[in-house]
Amino acid sequence: MSIWRKLFTLGRAGAHDATAAVVDANAIRILDQEIRDADTAQGKARDDLATLVARRRILEKEVSSFREQVTKYEGSARAAVGKGDMDLARQVAQRIADLEQDIALKEPQIEGMRQAEDQLHQAITATDRRVETLRREVEVVKVNESVQKAQAAVAARGAGAGSSLGSAADSLARIKERQAIRGERIKAAGELEDRRTGADLDEKLRLAGIGPGQSSADDILARLAPPAAAPLQIEQKSADPKASDA
Repeated sequence: MSIWRKLFTLGRAGAHDATAAVVDANAIRILDQEIRDADTAQGKARDDLATLVARRRILEKEVSSFREQVTKYEGSARAAVGKGDMDLARQVAQRIADLEQDIALKEPQIEGMRQAEDQLHQAITATDRRVETLRREVEVVKVNESVQKAQAAVAARGAGAGSSLGSAADSLARIKERQAIRGERIKAAGELEDRRTGADLDEKLRLAGIGPGQSSADDILARLAPPAAAPLQIEQKSADPKASDA
């Protein structure tokens, strides 16, 4: 039985936690509704206060009317006594007694109504202050909730942007790597083709200034210069004197 009792207690605890979670998640909506309920109750209390004031004033008017009648009948009773009509004077006196009894009955009611009005007025005023304070607190909570949600959204977007930038940078690096590999492949393919056709060797000969069609500046100037004149052949006389005499 102890185990079942603990399981039951655990179930009630779980239900309480679930209920508390629901209440916390909807706390602002609940407070708004409670404030509306309080406003409705305050309106009803004001209506009750107005009704109480109206009834108290009616009673006050009745008491005032009774006092006026007492004053009037007192004069009539004096007049009847002055004329010696004691029966009439007694009837008038009885009417005065009835009116005074009504006054004595209604005056405590009026006083009780005034006290109830004061208490109800104080309660309404105090509740108004509490409701207004709660309303301001709810507004502050709403503003804070909105600000925090906006901050959370900005933070989430910032994190997402950072993640996107990181992904974009990784993609750019991969593109550069592919381009570098492609460039090396193209370069290697060209080198292989030059070797196959001999273009690579011809290029090396060209750079060395060797090969057909390769002429230096001196070669071109020599080609453009006029041909040099042939040397004259002068017959030299013999130095033998005999030969000259002959």
